[in-house]
Amino acid sequence: MDETDGKYRKNIKFGYGVEIVQKHHQKTGELTAGRVKKLLTKSPQHPHGIKVMLDDGKVGRVKNVLV
Repeated sequence: MDETDGKYRKNIKFGYGVEIVQKHHQKTGELTAGRVKKLLTKSPQHPHGIKVMLDDGKVGRVKNVLV
């Protein structure tokens, strides 16, 4: 399994750099980069990506974990 996969909660920690897709960008797939402030998905995995809040307050599902 790839540790840059945003579908698994164990791959994402506070302060990690990630790329997310915000709700209003789901059709275009536009990515927003930032640092994780809060994990919002409680389950260990999610098919569309773990939902997080970034430092700047933006919320979206993680597509890539930047290492």
